[in-house]
Amino acid sequence: MSKPVIAIADSPFPSLDPVKKALAKLDPEYRISKSTSAEDIIAVARDADAIIVCYAKITPEVIGALTKCKVIGRTGLGVDNIDLPAAAAKNIVVTYVPDYCLREVSDHAMALLLALARKVTLANKLAQQGRWEMPAVQPMYRLEGRTLGLAGFGNIPRTLVPKAKAFGLRVITSDPYVAPEHLKALDVENVSFDELLAQSDFISVHAPLLPSTRGLFNKAAFAKMKKGSVIINTARGPLIDEEALIEALDSGHLAGAGLDVITTEPMPKDSPLIGRDNLILTPHTGFYSEESLVELQTKCATDVGHVLQGEKPVYPAKMS
Repeated sequence: MSKPVIAIADSPFPSLDPVKKALAKLDPEYRISKSTSAEDIIAVARDADAIIVCYAKITPEVIGALTKCKVIGRTGLGVDNIDLPAAAAKNIVVTYVPDYCLREVSDHAMALLLALARKVTLANKLAQQGRWEMPAVQPMYRLEGRTLGLAGFGNIPRTLVPKAKAFGLRVITSDPYVAPEHLKALDVENVSFDELLAQSDFISVHAPLLPSTRGLFNKAAFAKMKKGSVIINTARGPLIDEEALIEALDSGHLAGAGLDVITTEPMPKDSPLIGRDNLILTPHTGFYSEESLVELQTKCATDVGHVLQGEKPVYPAKMS
């Protein structure tokens, strides 16, 4: 039996060692694309048995050129960059890893919340300038008794709940698809989206990016949020209308925002998001830890191996 061929469309990781370890018993041949262009991916993937991809786009053009592919494994939480209908039409299984960085992203969302509530970055900036004064960061409010609203109640926000409650925050969510047992287990109330906007002092965004959720937080949504409230996004940049966000921050209606993701990444050097004392930016690092990278590659490669051996994947992606 010939060795399976696995095409690597792109890999931002330090090495492929976790992938190779997970697939060692299959002893596959690896082919690494020279770039993320469709032409270069097709060159290595045309007769491959599997593709592993991170950020590169697996388009209908790429999928149409595949002759043997059984599975496309994405090293990531979502499958925005893979054309699922095109894959389904060719009976190609698509997998992803929806649970690899739960601790990291929930920690990051909590870190942004705390930094905004305590105005840590602004206070540091002023102190570094020699301004050792409290009035410059007033007002601040106690966390205990305030409300954190979670837009979406998947794996990451559910991991965030006990961390938020440890600081005395009341936690609510808005998720039309959440199973009642998940709410009951964490003692979290599921409310309408409008109620989430009206009740929350802090909103942490965890919704998937779909046509129906793009621009979910727009001018109308910000207007319904409490004056002086804060929004945090560690999910997908386009969930927030950034022009509307800037307007809400400039008007003082929102007290602050913490963004680990933005609509255009990397950020343009002239982005109007830059240089704001009431906005904390991190460069899409919420998922990162040394441990999470190994976990991600291992889980993705293991699932690819399952499919290549005729087994069911643990994390199949489904068309919404």
